[in-house]
Formats: sequence, C-alpha cells, structure tokens
Amino acid sequence: MRATGLACWLLLCTALAGRAAADTPADDAYARGARVYERCAACHALESDRTGPRHCGLFGRRAGSVPGFSYSPAMRRAGFVWNERTLDRFLRSPVTAVPGTSMGYDGVKDDAERQDLIVFLREVNHTARCQNLPTDAAHRP
Repeated sequence: MRATGLACWLLLCTALAGRAAADTPADDAYARGARVYERCAACHALESDRTGPRHCGLFGRRAGSVPGFSYSPAMRRAGFVWNERTLDRFLRSPVTAVPGTSMGYDGVKDDAERQDLIVFLREVNHTARCQNLPTDAAHRP
C-alpha cells in the first residue's frame, strides 16, 4: 500500500512537472493570442483576404499594401510598417491610430490580450500555415 501511494505521488509530481515545462510563457501567450484572434475572424483570415486583409506576412509589411485589397484612403496613406509597436497602437484603437480607417472595430482594450494577440500574429507567420502559401496568395515584403 505504501509503495502504491508513493507511486501515485511520483506520477502526480511527474505530471505536474511536465505540465509546467510544456507551458512556457511564450507558448501560453501564443495560445491566448490565438483565442483573441478568433474575434478577428469575422473580418480577417491568415491566408486570404476577407472584409479585412490577410494577416500572413503582416510583420514588416507596409500598412495598406496587400496587393489587390481595397483599403481605405487613410490606410493607404498611413505610411508605417507593421511591427509590435505599430500593432499595439493600432489594435488599442484603430480609429485613433489611423483616422478614417474603414476598420470599425473598437479595438482590443486589455493590454495583456493585445500583447498576446501580437505574439500570435508575429509567431504564426513562421508556421507552415503562412510560409507555404503560393506567392499570389500572400504578399511577402
């Protein structure tokens, strides 16, 4: 009985240690960001344009530059490149960051959710999902 109790305790400790090792902060941020991104799916997709432009290739791309996408004049004139800083500002309040944008979403007000979403958008671009797109499907800066 004692050996069985010790075995159970060791299994529990091993399971908890394995869970802690697997749940790194970056992995957690990516997973949380993927959940936040589900809200964006009403208008955006990673691989293709919808009401909003595709997000594969977003980092390093000039705002308003996806070939064939019909941007608002304000977004075409925005003149910045998407990175952590510009995304943070835009995602906090799109209409404040780019007055006249056609993106009617009020923004991601929670700082932690916004940072997780940025982690997701940055990291997903390194996955096969974005890397294996045909060249006419996604703009690569």
